[in-house]
Amino acid sequence: MKSAYEHNKELIQKVTPAMSYNGCDFQAWKTAARRKLAQLLGMDRFEKVNPELDVEYQKKLDGATEIRFTFQSEAGYRVPCHLLLPDGVEKPPLMICLQGHSKGMHISLGRPKYEGDEHTMRGGDRDFCVRAVKEGFAAIALEQRNFGECGGSEKGPACLESSMTALLMGRTTVGERVWDVSRLIDVIEAEFADQVDRKKIGCMGNSGGGTSTAYVAALEDRITLAMPSCAMCTFKDSIGAMSHCCCNYVPTISEYFDMNDLIAMAYPKYYVQVSGIEDKIFPLFGAEQVFEKGREVYEAFGQGHRCTLVRGVGGHRFYADDAWPIVHQYFGV
Repeated sequence: MKSAYEHNKELIQKVTPAMSYNGCDFQAWKTAARRKLAQLLGMDRFEKVNPELDVEYQKKLDGATEIRFTFQSEAGYRVPCHLLLPDGVEKPPLMICLQGHSKGMHISLGRPKYEGDEHTMRGGDRDFCVRAVKEGFAAIALEQRNFGECGGSEKGPACLESSMTALLMGRTTVGERVWDVSRLIDVIEAEFADQVDRKKIGCMGNSGGGTSTAYVAALEDRITLAMPSCAMCTFKDSIGAMSHCCCNYVPTISEYFDMNDLIAMAYPKYYVQVSGIEDKIFPLFGAEQVFEKGREVYEAFGQGHRCTLVRGVGGHRFYADDAWPIVHQYFGV
């Protein structure tokens, strides 16, 4: 007798998303699709508030200036961030760096705090901010909900209780993380506009950070480049096929969309999808399906060159040397 889980895995193989882009009027589809996606994420459950920016310190690093700040993204909840500004670059492009499932944003900053952190950083190019600054970009490390300072610990993320409680209120962890990034961009525009190029804002992350990046790019027009890594795959072959953290799940989303639709909703942003050819939890065959189908929208408008798939030779990690040259090509820097 098969288990209930095996039964559900068989059922999701048969699901056809009802609102997946099918070649219809694109702008009308995009408007309706974004509205539906926002509803599924629970975005209507959030309200803008005064960010009450608090700059905790500013200090000089080797090759950059660091600004540590927090802001209020919704009433009663504050988000910690680190902004790194490279020396000698006037108004550089900005990369928002979203750490994946790890012990916190200190990984993106290249600052080991706990046992095993250094391997996590160096073994998978996960010190995103360090590399961004070396590439001449400003970089922001934002602590995602349930990680590090925002609910995690030296043992790792703590998503379960928070994600399940969010569902009781019609919210999702993905929606909460998207909301925080959008409110961060509000802060950038209001407080740091003279220090970065607001017309060149990228968002990147691996795994859980890549998932957030994909959803942010689908809904946030102020992002001009998205670089999700080891997060893009068909639902039926990834989070619907094996054990994943509960923070990945959006109730009923497969009834309406697959991840290729997130790429379609992101058009005309520059898009760099990074996938490991040996990634076991976001398998390459499903990642390639998502990319090719999502890229069809770019090709329909004669903009296929704005959407690139990077195949990293390895597993579930970022591939900086392969991906960053494409970012430079797109931003012309």
